[in-house]
Amino acid sequence: MQLNLKTMLERAEAYFPRNEVVSRNPDGSRFRYTYGDFCNRTRRLASQLTKLGVKPGQRVATIAWNDYRHLELYFAIPCMGMTLHTVNLRLSGDHLAYIMNHAEDQVVFLPPDLIPTVEAVADRLKTVKAYVVMDDKVPETTLSPVICYEDLIKAGDESQDFEEIDENTAAAMCYTSATTGNPKGVIYTHRGLYLHSLTIQTADVFGISEHDKVLPVVPMFHVNAWGLPFTCVWLGAPLVLPGTRPTPDDVLQLVTDEKPTLMAGAVTIGIDILRILAQNPGKYDISSLRGVLLGGQATPKAVMEQFLSKYGVRLFTAWGATETAPIATCTQIKRYQLDLPLDEQLTIRERQGIPVAGTQIKVLNEEGKQVAWNDQEIGEVHARAPWTATYYHNDDRSKDGFQDGYWKSGDMATVNSEGVIKLVDRAKDLIKSGGEWISSVDLENGLMAHPAVREACVVAMPHEKWIERPIAFVVAETGKERELTQEALAAWLESRFAKWWLPDHYIVLEEIPKTGVGKFNKKGLREDLPRHLASIGAKAAE
Repeated sequence: MQLNLKTMLERAEAYFPRNEVVSRNPDGSRFRYTYGDFCNRTRRLASQLTKLGVKPGQRVATIAWNDYRHLELYFAIPCMGMTLHTVNLRLSGDHLAYIMNHAEDQVVFLPPDLIPTVEAVADRLKTVKAYVVMDDKVPETTLSPVICYEDLIKAGDESQDFEEIDENTAAAMCYTSATTGNPKGVIYTHRGLYLHSLTIQTADVFGISEHDKVLPVVPMFHVNAWGLPFTCVWLGAPLVLPGTRPTPDDVLQLVTDEKPTLMAGAVTIGIDILRILAQNPGKYDISSLRGVLLGGQATPKAVMEQFLSKYGVRLFTAWGATETAPIATCTQIKRYQLDLPLDEQLTIRERQGIPVAGTQIKVLNEEGKQVAWNDQEIGEVHARAPWTATYYHNDDRSKDGFQDGYWKSGDMATVNSEGVIKLVDRAKDLIKSGGEWISSVDLENGLMAHPAVREACVVAMPHEKWIERPIAFVVAETGKERELTQEALAAWLESRFAKWWLPDHYIVLEEIPKTGVGKFNKKGLREDLPRHLASIGAKAAE
């Protein structure tokens, strides 16, 4: 028996045809159909792919939101032996053109609102044979040749059968969000996605079952929406898809109306949701949620505490990346810790956990040796599993990114006496002041525990004597801007950190810039640092 995606589709089709998929439309209305309908349309779509000139082994790009048509593409493309290439729609034009050429995409599927995004780079795309607009009609466009998605479905064959694809065949492809250089391509095999889906449904990870209803806010162009679409279809778990450009208010309305049991999104989404709930008491109801998966960066303890104490919702904490498909570790409260006070349990959940079953982790110091499990020594996390990447697609950087079968993450961590890792920073984000390390992540979490701080981001600023010093950027909760003085923030952190750790400056922003997948954009802040420092100097002179 081959471990491939067609078995997932066939199981949903046979045993859960009445379970529902809900998808938010661009106008805010909802589209509903069953897994039976989904499987029928997926077969029809798959039957048309070869007629578009795509051959097995070639890549098909999707530049799309989380909706039902994108879900159909998630299965139609790989089940025909082709590779699903989910394109990050928030990348720059140069990066979009680079990855679509580097992947040699043959066809591009896109919704009407993203036509201008693709039109802007279309003259640079070297291998694309056709564009398919994911709607029931095609608006005016310079893209050519262009095809209507619903016409494609209508002409398809609902009896399309899928061959028994070898499990080591490429099923999907995703490019990293580049912070330096061009994005790197990561390929996922059918076998890898199958085993990853098995793992995240276990009770010690996310415990997903057919009884759940799952709302993936995390984009389907970002590491396969953390594997949730594959897992939910396989299990027949109902899905709620947030659709085009969802705001935190849109997400909360979906939770209130559709009553999902599990939601997943960036940490910044979780912070926004808490803010909106506090500002609109009684407007939204999130009591259906048994858990929320937040990722992209470390989840502040204060955020976990608010979700649990105010709304009774547990947060899952885990660690992974594009290269690990993405789940590599998950935090567990062990049986002997179940009676610990809430604050101590949250301190455990603040960490990134232990390797999930099937994953192996090493944390290596600068000499390449395993760090001591003393929660003091810092090293780089290396990871491997049956679903992790072992190379980058056609990229010389593979030799620097992998070692002895392990992916070198660039994430720096400590390990406690029980083998639980705690990320202290990205290697490039650690601040070395006077020869000593300062964790920007710890400072950010400390600042976000302040009741007047909504978001906080800490980066290194150059210093004549100490080489580097921390500088903090904060966003105030609505109406609390005046509370965020230099003195107040320094006093807040003094009780939590050594004095030499404290940022030299605190800059209040209206918004911290985000990357295309919702993380704080530290690269952007560093690039803009001279302007901010000049602003500090100007204010001091006044």
